[in-house]
Amino acid sequence: MDFTNLKPAQMEIKVLGTGCAKCKTLEQHTNEAVKELELSADVIKVEDIVEIMNFGVMTTPALVVDGKVVVKGKVPSVSEIKVLLTK
Repeated sequence: MDFTNLKPAQMEIKVLGTGCAKCKTLEQHTNEAVKELELSADVIKVEDIVEIMNFGVMTTPALVVDGKVVVKGKVPSVSEIKVLLTK
């Protein structure tokens, strides 16, 4: 099989938060980590409280990578996010 034309899988990253300062910081850190790692990823900001609760998250901000909640209730550093995104 020829795999040369396959694109790397697009990662879906969601930043869950209602718009507070911590949520905005998490979004900035996440975008910075994605850029530094040169990942093919969509970073989506989710502010809808119902959608946030659908992830089982009660404390924001939270970070969801490919449908899995990896952080909630805190703002990890850029380097911590890079570790989470490369697992």
